[in-house]
Amino acid sequence: MACDQGELSVLFTDDQHIAELNRRYLGREGPTNVLAFPMIGGPPPHVVSNMLGDVVVSVDRAIEESEALDELFECTIYRLLIHGILHLLDYDHEKSPDGARVMEHEQRRLLGIIKEECLK
Repeated sequence: MACDQGELSVLFTDDQHIAELNRRYLGREGPTNVLAFPMIGGPPPHVVSNMLGDVVVSVDRAIEESEALDELFECTIYRLLIHGILHLLDYDHEKSPDGARVMEHEQRRLLGIIKEECLK
């Protein structure tokens, strides 16, 4: 999906809040690192808007991932934001292995543009 101009909302929150959003909107229990809620696509009514959607990042999860992966915290945040934005742009790593490879490639490419030292 092309997106020449768009707008998105980003929320940095804690595990408790993201777990509540995860349960309420996706029916999944527990916290996760990032959630993406697209404004375009999905079931009707279709909304015509420059608003791509919302990306929600758990800072608690980001800190844990950063430490576990021995990754700079800012790189973890960039990676999670990119991951969420790619979901808003209709990339999906959960539906197929090919989709996962495409999304991983794009995530690494974009991360490299933002910050070379984030790539290992």
